[in-house]
This record gives sequence, structure tokens and C-alpha cells, in this order.
Amino acid sequence: MRILIYAMGSAGDVHPFTGIGRALQARGHEVTLLTSAYFEDLVRRAGLEFRGMGTVEDFERVQADPHLWHPLKAFPSIVRNAVNPSYEMILAAAQELNDPGNTLIVASSLAWGCFVPRELLGIPVVSVHLAPALFTSNYRAPVMHGTLPHGAPRWMKALQWWGAGKIVDRHVLPEWNRFRQQHGLPPDRNMIRQWHSPDRVIAFFPDWYAPPQPDWPAQTRLTGFPMFDEAGLRELPADLDDFLDAGDPPIVFTPGSAMDRGQDFFIEAREALRILGKRGIFLSKFTDTIPADLPPEIRHYSFIPLSQVLPRVAALVYHGGIGTCAQALQAGIPQLVMPMAHDQLDNLSRVRDLGVGDGLHPWQFKGPRVAATLDRLLKDPAIQRRAKEVAAKFRPADWIEESCRLIEDTLPPR
Repeated sequence: MRILIYAMGSAGDVHPFTGIGRALQARGHEVTLLTSAYFEDLVRRAGLEFRGMGTVEDFERVQADPHLWHPLKAFPSIVRNAVNPSYEMILAAAQELNDPGNTLIVASSLAWGCFVPRELLGIPVVSVHLAPALFTSNYRAPVMHGTLPHGAPRWMKALQWWGAGKIVDRHVLPEWNRFRQQHGLPPDRNMIRQWHSPDRVIAFFPDWYAPPQPDWPAQTRLTGFPMFDEAGLRELPADLDDFLDAGDPPIVFTPGSAMDRGQDFFIEAREALRILGKRGIFLSKFTDTIPADLPPEIRHYSFIPLSQVLPRVAALVYHGGIGTCAQALQAGIPQLVMPMAHDQLDNLSRVRDLGVGDGLHPWQFKGPRVAATLDRLLKDPAIQRRAKEVAAKFRPADWIEESCRLIEDTLPPR
């Protein structure tokens, strides 16, 4: 089977699709990962065929947009700068790589451009959603900025999603329907319901993290977190083991792989560690966001696969990205989340539901309050116990096996 995987987003979005691509290739399939040229080195080190979708400069331009981390402006920014330019590239790649009757597309959440090759070329599409925030519901609804509380009546939630759908349509439909019309396809509407493939939807998280709701698409299947984080493909910093062994377990701070405006985050993190008298690790590839005068008790690294450091630390403080959340859950450590945009507020709600951590909004993220919250999390035996109980639920090999099987079963036998 020829499988085309289209992954749009930051490293946290591309990693899971790299992991599933490797697993599918190991099962004998011909796999090509289509993503930004920014990730070409990663994809090739993982042993997969690569097809560039936009330049490194395109990716860096999207990453540099200050609206990317705004709770209300992020979505239109991504649609305008990343999604809209992808449509023609996706179609061209599908036309070139299609082996009729033997080709399948695996599409990330924002890659609804893959639905045009589905209609024009008859290529089945599997939508893969990394986080439960992609599923609107009138029952246990995702927690977003401005959404109704869980206890609100279902009719109010339905009205809420109707309004949200109008906003999504305003940003998406003009260019999307222009593209569809250009290729002889009828216009779409209600895009908030249209980004789930009719063929198959796979949720890359387990049901104990986000139980499926009665009004989720019927073709949805939950598997589990992919957990790929470049472990084994990257050399670890030479001094990491020595630092970890030199004292009490440190606390890791990271605002996410694409956050290039983390100066305040790390300044407050440094102050929190000073108040607590704890050691720390700062993770960011943006070296200019790291305070210049770090004490010897704090180390900065551009990147470490989280699976190779979190089991040896006391806690994780981060932005709420789903992949980072999964790594902390598997490590069995308390979490402190500072949500900014996208699915991050909903992931914080799941962390709280599981009883493994808490959160502070960006305006609350000040050194003394960060220190006080971390002190509470680290000293609470119920949180420590619950974190270990959740870690025991992890079955990553089984989750990958089930994800591969569901993908394979989507293509009818020849």
C-alpha cells in the first residue's frame, strides 16, 4: 500500500506522524511524509521518504507571527498563512504520487486540503486528530477560550458551536471554496463539521484521557498517544547525565517548540526556582529567550527527547501541547500548564480531570505564584499517587499497532 501522510504544524504536530509513518513502513507499506521543508532532516533521519510542502522560510514566517499564540487570533493566522497555501501543493503531490486503487492519505487536522484529492482521484482519507479539542460536542465539550462551562444545557452548547462554526466559515470558506470551484467541485459550508474524513477518523489519545462523546463522528476510533519524540535519533547533551545525577531531581520548563517569545516565561521560571531552592532545566531552541545570567543550578538545552529526561525529573512546567502532556503522563510526574492558545486550555482541563496537575494563565505566571503552585503539586501525595496510576495505563506499542491496523483497514482490498 502507498500511504501519503500529510502533517501540518510545529514539531509537536509532525512528531506523531513521523512515528506512525515509521510503524507503517515497518509493516511493509510505501510511506511518504509530506510536510514543511523545515522538517526534512527529521523525516530523513527517521528513514522515511520526504516531500516538501513549502519552504523553510515559509515555516519560519508562520512561526514568527505574533498572533500564533493569541487565543482568538491564532486560528485565522494559521488558516491565512499555512492552510490556504497548502491546497494546491497537496493536490499536486497526490496527483503525482497516486497509485490508483493502492493509495491512502493520512491527514492531520488542518490538512482538509486532502479532501479534494479524495473527491477528484478517489483516494481514501484518514483524518488523524491529536487532541480532543478538535471534536465539538454538546456533551463534554472541549474547553476553549470563551466556551460555556460543562454544566451548561446542551441547547446552549449547540448554539455556541453554531456561532463558532460561523466564525470558522468566515475565515476558511472564501479561499477553500475558491479552490474547490477551480477544480469543478461544489462549495462547502459548516467547516467545523467538515474537517473529519467520512472514511475514517482516528483520535491519537486513549479514552481515559478524553472519553468519546455521543455526538462525535460515528467513524471515529480512539487509539492512544503515539509517543514519538526523536529518542534514538538525537544525541543527548554530553553533560545531561552528570547534571541529573548531581542533586535533587530538577524541574523542566518549556513553552513549546515553536514559541519564540518565551523571555518572560523563563524569567519567571528562574525566579520560581530561586524561591523554591530547586534545580531546573530550560528547553528551547530560541537561545535569545533564555536569561543570560543563569545560575549553575539551571541548565539550558535546545532540545532533549522528553522521554529521555522526564522520568528523572520532579515536575514539568509547559504550554499545554498534547504531545508534551502525553510525555509527562507517561513519566508519572506532576504538571503545571500555562495555556496560551489552540488546544492548550482543553488539555489543561484534562490534566485537572485526571488529578495530575494544575495550571496558571499567562497573566498569572509570575515567579512567586509559579513557586507556590509547584510547591503544592510536589508536596501533594494524592497528585503524586495519581500521576503514577496514570503512567501505569500506558500501552504505546499496542496503541501504535491499533492505529496502523485502522489505517490499513480503511483502504478496500483490491
